[in-house]
Amino acid sequence: MPNALAYLMLIAWPAVAVGLFQRLSLQHAILWTIIGGYLFLPPIAVFDLPLVPDMDKDSIPSVVAFVICVYLLGKKVEIWPRQPIMRALVALFLGSVIATVLTNGDPIIFRVLEDAAPIVFPTYALPELRWRDLGSVMINQLIFLLPFFLGRRYLSSEAQQKTLVMTLMVAGLVYSIPSLFEVRFSPQLNTWIYGFFQHDFSQTIRQGGFRPIVFLPHSLWLALFVLMTLLSATALARAADGPDKRRFALAAVYLFGVLILCKSIASLVYGLIFTPFVAMASYRWQMRLALALGIIAIVYPMLRNFGVVPVDAILAKAQAFSPERAQSLGFRFTNEGLMLDRAAEKPWFGWGGWGRNLVRHSETGEIVSIPDGRWILVFGTYGWVGYIAEMGLLAGPLVLLWSEIRKRAPADVSPYAAPLALMLAATLVDMLLNATLTPVTWLCAGSVLGYAERLRYPGLFEPKRALFEGQQAMAQQGMTNKPRSVI
Repeated sequence: MPNALAYLMLIAWPAVAVGLFQRLSLQHAILWTIIGGYLFLPPIAVFDLPLVPDMDKDSIPSVVAFVICVYLLGKKVEIWPRQPIMRALVALFLGSVIATVLTNGDPIIFRVLEDAAPIVFPTYALPELRWRDLGSVMINQLIFLLPFFLGRRYLSSEAQQKTLVMTLMVAGLVYSIPSLFEVRFSPQLNTWIYGFFQHDFSQTIRQGGFRPIVFLPHSLWLALFVLMTLLSATALARAADGPDKRRFALAAVYLFGVLILCKSIASLVYGLIFTPFVAMASYRWQMRLALALGIIAIVYPMLRNFGVVPVDAILAKAQAFSPERAQSLGFRFTNEGLMLDRAAEKPWFGWGGWGRNLVRHSETGEIVSIPDGRWILVFGTYGWVGYIAEMGLLAGPLVLLWSEIRKRAPADVSPYAAPLALMLAATLVDMLLNATLTPVTWLCAGSVLGYAERLRYPGLFEPKRALFEGQQAMAQQGMTNKPRSVI
């Protein structure tokens, strides 16, 4: 169980965020509030408040950053993208849960069926979804998107994207210190500081040593974050000149070494493929790779639903590579099959929350399925509609950015847009196996979408700022008349 310090950190984070916004630029404050909370706040610990979603290390920083921007600083954060399809996906993401609640108004009751006639004994029950749950579910969906909205508005210009990748690199360098400590001495920091271990300790033992976890939900989450910091350092090295180029290159080499020590095969494969692309390939080729991976991430669950994925052939290939990894993959496929059978009973809007989407023992209600991939969790909870909305919001920016980049010369494209798209694509592919969707992913998705919209709609976020600055300049010169028009 989390100790008092764990909950104190969650309570104190809004005050920490206020301090960050007072001392840093807007972009840096948003990034360190969200990324810092994701990295250093305790996992699992939550405040379970009535009628609102659980508040934890993901939701608290997102809400605090949004509230400070909008209500304390008076900044504008639009929740509706300019691009019509993305606007429709936001509406679908927020509104489809209404149908989910309305179609799950019956409790799920587990009963003793054998040797009980003529009396049937209820043993366990999952509650129905009621109207009062609707507000909580919709608020939870909105909180998910807050980093997406902030990233689109304030982290989407070339300069802002540089700030984003620079912050990711610095965060990776800082986090490498406790990570390397745990590689050497075993994952103990969360236990020592917050009083509990957040997962199964045996899953941190790999290749005769340990893989780090620090304060994240699982070692796989940490490896994926290190991959993002590696690609950030590589992008910075490619765009820089002189001494900065050497420093960023050294940081990339160092972070690649940390990624190796994370002992996550998937993230290491991503690093081996993506790092040379970011370092040497054109932005168009980077976007081609990102788009291809995004398509795979969207199509795989559909093919899996229709039973056309060659599961046995994939397992045979994995067995030849590593029997241990093949066993893990087979376990995932088995549980996917169970979850798909469950989801097929309510394919359009899903089963909703309270663990109703999980496969359980028919009499005791005990959970017998262990879902891993984010896609199967979303599909079982919110059905096809919810799945299309979430994956569309994450993959849509890749399509929009590709459609804009291919029309432009390389000199006219941000050197950080395509690497951010690759980070997003890597997460999309990883979500097929793990539930690695984090606020950092939403920040990257918002940044990519915002940059694509800036390219398509020049001056999208600028007119009001230009008017304000023009009025300020005239006021300083003693001019009182307002300009007749602003272009």
